[in-house]
Amino acid sequence: MEFLSNYQKLLDASFASPNLGKAPQGLYAPIDYLLSLGGKRLRPVLTLMACAAFGTDPKKAIKAATAVELFHNFTLMHDDIMDRAALRRGQQTVHQKWDVNTAILSGDAMLIQAYACFNDYDTALFHALTTLLSKTALEVCEGQQLDVDFESRKDVRVEEYLEMIRLKTAVLVGCALEMGALIGGASAADAKQMYRFGEQLGIAFQLQDDYLDTFGDAASFGKRIGGDIVENKKTILVHLALHQGTKAQQETLTQLFSEIPKDESRKIAEVSALFRATKADKATLDEVERYTQQAFAFLEASAIAPEYKKQFADFGAWLMKRTK
Repeated sequence: MEFLSNYQKLLDASFASPNLGKAPQGLYAPIDYLLSLGGKRLRPVLTLMACAAFGTDPKKAIKAATAVELFHNFTLMHDDIMDRAALRRGQQTVHQKWDVNTAILSGDAMLIQAYACFNDYDTALFHALTTLLSKTALEVCEGQQLDVDFESRKDVRVEEYLEMIRLKTAVLVGCALEMGALIGGASAADAKQMYRFGEQLGIAFQLQDDYLDTFGDAASFGKRIGGDIVENKKTILVHLALHQGTKAQQETLTQLFSEIPKDESRKIAEVSALFRATKADKATLDEVERYTQQAFAFLEASAIAPEYKKQFADFGAWLMKRTK
């Protein structure tokens, strides 16, 4: 989609070594390193798109879009510490390349830089944007804590898992769209409609990610297939399989997710087969479709022009059909 690359070009300058030459480099170099690893940058693109959709030059939303991406990467830097992750986007994580203390402090600096991006907006917008990001940031922390809590619980319901990913992942997508809409001149009600569109799309996005980790194509997905299974991560596939499976299937799956395998390939194959046998794979794709359609319903009810509705709809459809 050409319009996506046009928005991404507007963002490039903001993420090209923004802290080059700043001292102390021990604080700022890790920030530039993480930003240099790229990623899809979908959230800041959505901020620019939402601004344009309400008739305002998307360049006016560059600072807010930068704030969204800085905040997102701040969460990744700290999440990698909590997960003891060695790689991020195929490269060393910050705490591996430097150390844990550096990753904590540089992550904190990223969060502060995110809020500083709002200083260029007038008082009313500054208040609205900082209030929205503060609300979102706390929700993301709540989602992360639920994710941690769920690791030691055996009675997590599907509804609880969906609420966790709404908080951990989807609210920031909604935030990105609402910010762009507010800068674009939308009313509070219209901006909130864009938030709801993004929130539902964000849930669908994460569910699709869960599915691709097990059933995606390794060449296009960009990382090892079955990583969640090896790490005993209880994704939507696990919750649906436990919900829909027979008692024997539930017991087998529970056993498989309580051990560190000697033969990882065998565990991936056995768990994948259970996902298929319980129809958790199909149920996951059904959930992706359901949340995508709910997102499109909010989009259709929004106040933006048909041409922008089509752009967002095309974006949503592309997102859900992706293989990586």
